[in-house]
Amino acid sequence: MSLNAFFAENVEQPKTIKRVISSRFKDDKGNPIEWEFVPVGEKRSKQLRKEATKEVRVKKNLYKDQTDYEQYLLKLAVETIKYPNLHDKALQDSYGVMGGESLLQEMLITGEYTQLVQIINEVNKFDSEAELVEEAKN
Repeated sequence: MSLNAFFAENVEQPKTIKRVISSRFKDDKGNPIEWEFVPVGEKRSKQLRKEATKEVRVKKNLYKDQTDYEQYLLKLAVETIKYPNLHDKALQDSYGVMGGESLLQEMLITGEYTQLVQIINEVNKFDSEAELVEEAKN
């Protein structure tokens, strides 16, 4: 069998996925605006997990790495969202925050964030939230 299908230049690139997160964000005609998402590669996902991991003391001289699942998921969401640009300074300023993670938490209400998490799981090909938790542990 040929390996040509696996060569980088022959692999189909992930497509942008569009979804409405909330009817609160509307265009000038009053229509809900679609957000755009692109899956995150494993290399970047590992970096995000590392950023969300800290050493915790288990015993007197024994430490263990522990990943903050919620922080990892938030970082993954910011990385996956391509539109709106959560790194835009003017957008952050309009909410009085700095950084994409703070902006996302300020922009969305709880139910919207829950819906966003489901979309992030779908876009990044996690079959379930349990699979995402297991991924964060590794």
